[in-house]
Amino acid sequence: MSFLLSVLFIRIAILLLGVVAVAIATVPLIVLIDLLGGGTGLGLCPDGLQQCEKPYSTGAELIVILSIGLFAVVAGIRVLARLARRLQNESYQVVQ
Repeated sequence: MSFLLSVLFIRIAILLLGVVAVAIATVPLIVLIDLLGGGTGLGLCPDGLQQCEKPYSTGAELIVILSIGLFAVVAGIRVLARLARRLQNESYQVVQ
């Protein structure tokens, strides 16, 4: 029974990490929409797109940071999925 509860908690963690991955993937779109609307790009260019100090490197920095974050989240999902699969297989062997 505790195996099934552990698997349930791991699956919930996987779901939460999936939501985080989607949120990380949508950040560039939100920043772009904000910049196109005359905003600051969520602080990326404080004075707007026309007066941005580093218009090229700032975007590249953002992409690198988001890519690393997304890679870490996907790696976490893979590790948790394998752990859930292993726990589930162990619980089936105990039942049989």
